[in-house]
Amino acid sequence: MSAGLLPRRRWVADLTASALLLAVPIAGFWPTYGGPGYLVAVCAAAILGMGIAALGAWRRWGVLAVAGLVVLAYFVFGPALAVPQTTIAGVIPTLDSWYRLAAGVVTSWKQLLTTVAPLPAAEGFLIAPFLLTLVAATLTTSLALRARSAAWTLLPAAGFLAIQIALGTSEPAVPVIEGVVFAVVSIVWLALRQTWAPALGAVPLGEGGGARAGALRRVLMGAGVVAIAVGAGVVTSGVAAPAAPRYVLRDVVIPPFDVRAYPSPLQSYRGYVRDFADEPLFTVSGMPADARVRLAAMDAYSGTVYNVSGGGAGSSSAFVPIRPDMSPDARGAEATVHVEIAGLTGVWMPEVGAVTQVDFAGARADDLRRAAHYNAATQTAVVTSQLRAGDEYDLRVVIADDPSDEALGDVPFAPFRMPAQDGVPQDFVEVAAKAVAEAETPIEQVRALQTWLSESGFFSHGLEGEPLSRAGHGAERISTMLGAEQMVGDDEQYAVAMSLLANELGIPARVVMGFHPDEDAANNPVFTATGDNLHAWVEVAFEGVGWVPFDPTPPEDQVPSDQTTKPRADPKPQVLQPPPPQQEPVDMPPTVPDEREDDDDDNAGSGILGLVLAITAGSIGVLLLLATPFVVIGALKVSRRRRRLQAERAADRISGGWSEIVDNAADYGTPVRPGATRLEDAATVTAAFSQPQVVTLARQADAEVFGPADPSDADVAEFWRQVDDILDEMARSTTFWGRLRARLNLRSLLAGTRFALPMRSRADQPAPPKAGGVAGPESAEPAEGAP
Repeated sequence: MSAGLLPRRRWVADLTASALLLAVPIAGFWPTYGGPGYLVAVCAAAILGMGIAALGAWRRWGVLAVAGLVVLAYFVFGPALAVPQTTIAGVIPTLDSWYRLAAGVVTSWKQLLTTVAPLPAAEGFLIAPFLLTLVAATLTTSLALRARSAAWTLLPAAGFLAIQIALGTSEPAVPVIEGVVFAVVSIVWLALRQTWAPALGAVPLGEGGGARAGALRRVLMGAGVVAIAVGAGVVTSGVAAPAAPRYVLRDVVIPPFDVRAYPSPLQSYRGYVRDFADEPLFTVSGMPADARVRLAAMDAYSGTVYNVSGGGAGSSSAFVPIRPDMSPDARGAEATVHVEIAGLTGVWMPEVGAVTQVDFAGARADDLRRAAHYNAATQTAVVTSQLRAGDEYDLRVVIADDPSDEALGDVPFAPFRMPAQDGVPQDFVEVAAKAVAEAETPIEQVRALQTWLSESGFFSHGLEGEPLSRAGHGAERISTMLGAEQMVGDDEQYAVAMSLLANELGIPARVVMGFHPDEDAANNPVFTATGDNLHAWVEVAFEGVGWVPFDPTPPEDQVPSDQTTKPRADPKPQVLQPPPPQQEPVDMPPTVPDEREDDDDDNAGSGILGLVLAITAGSIGVLLLLATPFVVIGALKVSRRRRRLQAERAADRISGGWSEIVDNAADYGTPVRPGATRLEDAATVTAAFSQPQVVTLARQADAEVFGPADPSDADVAEFWRQVDDILDEMARSTTFWGRLRARLNLRSLLAGTRFALPMRSRADQPAPPKAGGVAGPESAEPAEGAP
């Protein structure tokens, strides 16, 4: 039957199922774009593809006509939906629009995979999902409306889902819900199509109520199977592999960002102070008074270096690509600042307060945007492509007010779990306890540590003409400073010392490196950052307040009276840490071969292999799930044949052989009647398959079963040989699809049970066979409105 003559219920069911199957991979693009910005273009593509498929099915157009409509829709609607920035008024296409669409058929896939997610819903990033959805919707809906077997429709839908997963991110949207929706829609739709398939048997007129009752029973049974399968799938998915990684192409093309690959900015503190004392590093315009510029917040100590941690969310490693509204929980005064880079280089990006949005400008704007990551928990930004002179960007920020000591009052410390601190000298607990011995409230403890360091210590960068002060902040350096008669250091040592002492007391503290102007330059409209106004300070977390800054460094004019500091007469025993392991240089010289390239190639190859294996395993799993009912049906029929062939009485084996012929004929669509005699069944089978030997075999079966003596084993074997010959002739007289449908037919299995399939009227039976063959089950289609 042509698609234009399909019953209305078929149109509704097929279009609804197609839309739901397409909705699963469409929803999967959400993490890739970080929000709903892509939905208008992709949903419009799905509607266009389904419309083209429905029109082609109704008009019975061929493949070339439908493909032509797809290409036309791509270039007519694509400009406004996929590349609206190239159109006039967002609607009228230009030559640039069509050029980008034509080139995007090839280049958009690389652009999609080589850009760090979340992607913007502009700049050509919608071309790939728009084209993919348009093609997938056309194929899925066309097969749903035209194919005799609904299972073919699942191939493009499943392919669309697999491609979306490969092009997406390692963090899926709602994987359990997506899988359940796809499985439920597939199974229910296939069950409905099987229920509405043409009848393979006959039933006397007036038994339409029985047919409807049988259809209802099948639907209810299918619903029960679906419910059990879904429940089992959800439970097992949550227990079997709760933390299994998801392999996607993006992680092969762009390795996941790891902030631990970059050295701590605190290691360069003395270098900036020495080499850029008066040379501009960058300028900031529009910075509010009393605000500070941050380079990085460090919360992990190794005994040698204070760096960003490698932990999970909430730590310094929780960096994500920049996107709009990056600090939704920030509270305070809003401001917009402009940053221009001068002598500063490296990956650490200067920013102010809590950043909500970053807009890069200049020649490298696109490269910087794709390479920028931000951690809202520590208010730290990183640009993996490294900053250079001439780079500039605008920041929309929120500046929080620093609370007073009175406001903090009895506010407890925040229950923030800091990363493990390694290599901290054992006597730091005793030093910290003595410093806060008289403090009662949390804020008093922090102020006690700050005051002890800032008032008891002395300031020196250790540069030419200044008192001796070694650089670095390793455990040996900090332990020596705290144990000396005169503590001498700068921001690097004092900030690290206070943070380590605070953490030893269970106070959540971290070190921040950044810049802020002197008091006399605080109100200048433009702040110029140099090595002279580089600082490091400590932040402590208070519950309900957030991170509050503290400056433990002594004033710059507080210098030691004797440049040669002497150890105390009775120093505490110091626990010296072993020397740090030798570290490989970050950048290998060009003349030295980098042996890590081979490892990277191996990792990339293993990543691609893992992705292919994961997708293949997932596809095989889906196919096995869909094939399970058919495997069960085949196994039941094989078991039934074995029982008949191995019956205890020889006469029962003869009867079983005849029943095998009748059941197979019923599965092929022959209208055999329950309770008929063998000769009556033989006449029906002979008329359907043009095999006169069936009548002869029926008479032989009657003679063997009702004869005076039991048949011998040789007689049984010969009878079953003739049965198999007749079954082979039945199979050869129909098509491949007819044989497949007969093997999967439940009619003979359900015969004689309360779930027996009702026979239909003679008008619905297959047409009489032509010479040399028989009409297969696929030759009949229901008429409009047929049950």
